[in-house]
Amino acid sequence: MPDIFHITGGSPLSGEIEISGAKNAASKMMIASLLTDEPVILANIPRQQETEITHEIITTVGAHVEWIDEHTLRAQTKEIASSSVRELSRKNRISVLAIAPLLHRTKEAFVPLVGGDKIGPRPVNFHIDVLEKMGATIEETPDGYHARVQDRLRGALIELPYPSVGATETSIFAAVLARGRTIIRNAAMEPEIKGVIMMLQNMGAIVQINANRSIEVIGVEKLHGTQARIMPDRIEAASYGSMAIGTAGEIFVRGAQHLQMLTFLNAVRKIGGEYEVRDEGILFRGSKNLVGIELETDTHPGFMTDWQQPFVVALTQAKGTSVVHETVYEERFGYTEALKKMGADITLSNNCLGEIHCRFKEQNYKHSAVITGPAHLHGAEVEVPDIRAGLAFVVAALVAEGTSTLTGIHHLDRGYERLQEKLQGVGAKIERKII
Repeated sequence: MPDIFHITGGSPLSGEIEISGAKNAASKMMIASLLTDEPVILANIPRQQETEITHEIITTVGAHVEWIDEHTLRAQTKEIASSSVRELSRKNRISVLAIAPLLHRTKEAFVPLVGGDKIGPRPVNFHIDVLEKMGATIEETPDGYHARVQDRLRGALIELPYPSVGATETSIFAAVLARGRTIIRNAAMEPEIKGVIMMLQNMGAIVQINANRSIEVIGVEKLHGTQARIMPDRIEAASYGSMAIGTAGEIFVRGAQHLQMLTFLNAVRKIGGEYEVRDEGILFRGSKNLVGIELETDTHPGFMTDWQQPFVVALTQAKGTSVVHETVYEERFGYTEALKKMGADITLSNNCLGEIHCRFKEQNYKHSAVITGPAHLHGAEVEVPDIRAGLAFVVAALVAEGTSTLTGIHHLDRGYERLQEKLQGVGAKIERKII
């Protein structure tokens, strides 16, 4: 039976929340463990559905996984038992990243059609193009992708049409054991990718980050085991920061790292919120005197697209007009209809309301939002469509007067560990029920 959240808002949140390890790093580093037959130990793994499905992927193909403690796992894939990732409990985009490691180990791979959040097309063709350029033959069928390589993947010049995180990771996974040199141009440079690169270096890979979004990889014959620690989740940190700002409360986010939050912290200060960086984390403090701003999402080091949704809720409480230009995912403002149902004043536009070069220019995508505030939000019943929109609805419910009912909260389980428990720790009135 599906679960729901009942959330009663209207009161400032106050207290401390400790963030988990970054799911966007943990799942990729678990996949990277398939590149060696030696043990890999990963600490600070978040326990939620994304890492559960990644655990399922790697064990399906032959990894032996044991939990050393609640958040530390040891994975070893001495041999690939199956080059086919089949019969998973649910679809997930992570599976496509297993193609390159399986090609290295067995010269063939099958992964199912991808799933993931419904926030606009995230084409797999970037991944396929990379692998084909490096010598793989890939066939798309109604049930998934079949890949083969005759001998060994070979180094190549990879020019990505967009700095896609997933395509950059596929390129790196394919290059570290390929024959020769690979240059990846227009690569994504997110901190989670750099964490994967550091892990691979410790496994024996040769990976150089150059200027102008360029990564150079010299393929090696073999990788060995290693130990690594997952970075704190900067998306989770911004989520709780947005709750503090939106409810005019005060939350200390233990584990939040200043270096990974620079752009978000600038936006907090621009709208009139406050923060204090400490050795153990960052204290976020809201205000009744927030002001509107202009904001654009972008690839790292820009304002992260996954920060946008909860922060937009905070902007509904700001005096005046805010303009948010989404340049990463063309359909990411679908969640604003639910916010309008709760009383927000938000208008969407097809126009690029910003200065960043946008690939959605002159296309029929409502990828800019004009938010007028402060809005008096009230409780409502809303359905969660994806992880980050779902968190925005949680923030909105905490800001709103009255009680809100959130359905589809399994999406939140994918991205947030012990969300209810953490929010109750800062005074949120949130209850989970089975219907």
